[in-house]
Amino acid sequence: MSESEVLDEVIRLIVEVVGEDVLLGMEVTADTTFSDDLGLESIEFVALADKLRERYGTQVDLVAFLGDMDIDEIMAMTVGQLVGHIQAQPAASTG
Repeated sequence: MSESEVLDEVIRLIVEVVGEDVLLGMEVTADTTFSDDLGLESIEFVALADKLRERYGTQVDLVAFLGDMDIDEIMAMTVGQLVGHIQAQPAASTG
């Protein structure tokens, strides 16, 4: 999958997790941060992790990805960084 296809899919999953009403008037892009822009809370990260696992299989492990970061990196993480992580997983099921 191309970067733009993965980005579109991740945005779709984010909308499923937070709801369209939360994102009204907001354009989610690769530069959108999960904390400052989207205001994701830990329970929403868990829900997103589940959706990513359902979509891409066990190779895309959001919890492990976040586990390698310190709190400041997690707070500043962008949608694009997550897309890059997904694309870096060669065994991820993208179909």
